[in-house]
Amino acid sequence: MGFVFEDITLRNSNDVTNAATGIIEESKIRQKTVKVLVDTGCYSIVISEELCRELGLRIKGKRGASLANNERIICEQTDGVEICWKDRYTILPALIIPDRPYVLLGALPLEAMDLIVDPVREKLTGAHGDEWINAI
Repeated sequence: MGFVFEDITLRNSNDVTNAATGIIEESKIRQKTVKVLVDTGCYSIVISEELCRELGLRIKGKRGASLANNERIICEQTDGVEICWKDRYTILPALIIPDRPYVLLGALPLEAMDLIVDPVREKLTGAHGDEWINAI
């Protein structure tokens, strides 16, 4: 299987809440559609410092991470980012790793959105077809 890339939209979840309550207009939600590398070996979602600034995400702390080359680093973690793919979404903190050439979409958001990698077509697909089923 080769690399799997998908377009997803990332939205500042605080902005989404503020728009829903009328504090800001929906057009003011900071969001960006990006091409991600789907990485089932990755835990969550990894973004660059630049994307964090564009989305206006707040830094909530730091946590350790192990990279694919087994290097251990300490990276910053953001508050919630809404991750949207077609009609599915989830909200998770993002890890910031400097100088990332692309966003990594890992196992937690895939599970939360009931998605799997189709190895034949090399793309994301619903684990239960078009029906979005969450495990409880």
